[in-house]
Amino acid sequence: MRISNRIKKNFRRKLAALLVAGMTAVTAAAEAADIVNVTLDETIQRAFENNRTIKESIAEREQAYWNLSEARRQTNPRLSWSLSAMRRGGIYYGGEDNNAFSNSGSLTMPIYQGGRLKEGRRAARYALSSADLSLENTMQTVRLQSTVYYFDVLQYRNLINVYEEEVLTLQEHLRNVNAQFRVGTVAKVDVLESQVELANAQQNLVNIQNRYDVAVAELNNYIGLPADTIIRPQDTLTYRRYDLKLGDCTAYALENRADAAMADYAVKQAESAKKSAKAGWRPSINAEISKGLTTEHFASGKTTDQWTAGLSMSWNIFDGGITSAQVNQADAALTRAKEVAAQTREQIQLEVQSYFLQLHAAEKNIGTTQASVTLAEENYKIAQVRYAAGVGTNLDVMDASRKLTEARSNYFTALYNYNTAKASLDRYMGVPVEIDVVRYIESEQKGKKAAESREDAALTAEASAVPEAEEVAPVVMIDFENDSPLPSESVDHGERNAAFQ
Repeated sequence: MRISNRIKKNFRRKLAALLVAGMTAVTAAAEAADIVNVTLDETIQRAFENNRTIKESIAEREQAYWNLSEARRQTNPRLSWSLSAMRRGGIYYGGEDNNAFSNSGSLTMPIYQGGRLKEGRRAARYALSSADLSLENTMQTVRLQSTVYYFDVLQYRNLINVYEEEVLTLQEHLRNVNAQFRVGTVAKVDVLESQVELANAQQNLVNIQNRYDVAVAELNNYIGLPADTIIRPQDTLTYRRYDLKLGDCTAYALENRADAAMADYAVKQAESAKKSAKAGWRPSINAEISKGLTTEHFASGKTTDQWTAGLSMSWNIFDGGITSAQVNQADAALTRAKEVAAQTREQIQLEVQSYFLQLHAAEKNIGTTQASVTLAEENYKIAQVRYAAGVGTNLDVMDASRKLTEARSNYFTALYNYNTAKASLDRYMGVPVEIDVVRYIESEQKGKKAAESREDAALTAEASAVPEAEEVAPVVMIDFENDSPLPSESVDHGERNAAFQ
C-alpha cells in the first residue's frame, strides 16, 4: 500500500521534534558544521592523507633508513683531536714559565671486526625493507578500516529508511484504527495497542539515528575530520558477483601479503644477529695513525713531537663465556623468528578462508532475504485487508509489520556483510595499495637500494617517491561552542531503496 504524501509530511514534522530540541537549534548547528559530500574512494584517500597510524609508519620507515645509514658508516675512518693545557706550581718551580701544553690527533679505521659490521649492515637493510612493507601493510589496514566505517554509515542510513517506513505504515494503520473506532467497529484496545506499537517503532528509529550519528563521528575521526562534520555518502551498498576460488585467493595471499614478507625479513635479521654474535670469537683489527705535540715551558723548556702508524689487533681468547651466551641467545631468537613466520602463514590461510566463507554466506543470504522481503510485504498487505474486512486481528497487522521490518533489515544486513567481507578478503589477500610486495622483494634480492626497490615495485608514479616524516599535525577538535550536537546528516526520509519501490 502506497502512503500518501500528506502522511509523510506530517510524520517528518513529528520526527524532527523527537530527534532535536527545536528547529531553530538544528538550523543554527547546521550552519556551524561543515558539510562534506564523499565517495568511498575519497574517504580512503582522506584516510591516507590524515590517518595518524600511517604517519607513524612513515616515521618508523625514516628511523630505519637512518639506522641503516649509521650501520654503513661504521666502516668509515674516524678522525679525533685532543688538546690539554696545564699550569704547575709549588716550591720547586719558580719563575713565570710553569705552563704545559699538549695536543694530539689520530685517524683510525676498522679493517676486520669478525663480520660484525658486515652483518650489522645486512640486518639494517632488512629492517628498512621490513619498514617499507610495514608501511604498505598499514595502508592496506587503513583502507579496510575506512571502508568498513564508510559502509557502517551506509548501513545505518539504510536502516533509518527501514524503520522510517515502519513508523509511516504504523501511523497509517493507527489512523485507520481510529477511524474504525469512531464508528464502533473495533474496540478501544486496538487503538491502544496500535499507539504502543507506533511508540516502540519511533523509539527504534531514534536509536538507529543515534547509531548513524556515532558511525559518522567514527568515520570523521578516522579520516581526520572534526567529529561533528556533516558527511553525505554518495554511494550505496550493492551486490556484485565475484568469481573467486579459495585456493587461488590463498595462494595469492601467501605470495603477496606484506606481513608474511616482514616475517621473512625478521628471520633474516635474526640470522645476521647470530653471525654478528659469533664475531666475539674472532680477532678485531684496526688501522691507526696518530700524531702528538707536547710543549713544556718550565725553567728548562722542552718540546716533544712524535707520530705513530700501524695496525692494532685485539682478540678475546677467553671472555668468560659471554660470547657463547650471546650466540645461544641469538640462536633462540632465530628459532622464535622462524616460528613466528610459520605462524604468520598459518594465520594468513585462516583469515583468507574465514572471509571467503563469510563472503559466500552473505551472498546466499542476499537472495534469501530479498525473497523474504517480497513475502513479508505481501503478508502485511493481506493482514491489513483481513483486518479492514473484520476477519483479522490488530495483533496480526502489527506482527506482520514487525516481520516486514525484520525482513528489510536482514536484507540490508546481508548486503552490508557481503561488501565488508569482500573488503576484508581484499585486505587479507594482500591486494596492494602502493607497492607490489613480490616485485619489491625481487628488487631487494638483486642488491638494489631501498629507494630503487620501492621505485621498481611502485604501482603509480606517486607511490615511487620515498615517504618522508612530517611534523605532528594539530589535534582535530570539536566546536564546543555548540550547546547541543547536531545529527551528522539530515537523512532524506523520502528516499527509498529500489528493492522496496
